[in-house]
Amino acid sequence: MHANTKFAGHYDKNPSDPKLPFRIWIGGTAVRTIFLVILTVITARVASPQIEHFSSLYEAPGGLIRVGLGLALCLWTIVHVFILPKDAEAFRTWIRLGLALLPLSSLCAFVAW
Repeated sequence: MHANTKFAGHYDKNPSDPKLPFRIWIGGTAVRTIFLVILTVITARVASPQIEHFSSLYEAPGGLIRVGLGLALCLWTIVHVFILPKDAEAFRTWIRLGLALLPLSSLCAFVAW
């Protein structure tokens, strides 16, 4: 037998397949975008100053560090909303992960708010 023989019914998943179905692309992109936006909202809420005015940031160095790191993380996640995955399998993975990640992240955002 030849070493590269494919069995009947074997589906060759080529991640670099350029023929990605439009439904998979839309679903993966939507789930990924919604998750990253929820993550940004959670980060912004948790990293916001405890006292509602920004002049209080200079009173405690921990608050200034928390707001600075939170701002950096929010910017990083927003930038990654616009950087889409390169292979088809990543979109399929986001669809599968979305079943678990979106309800949990929505619950976490609700609790953090």
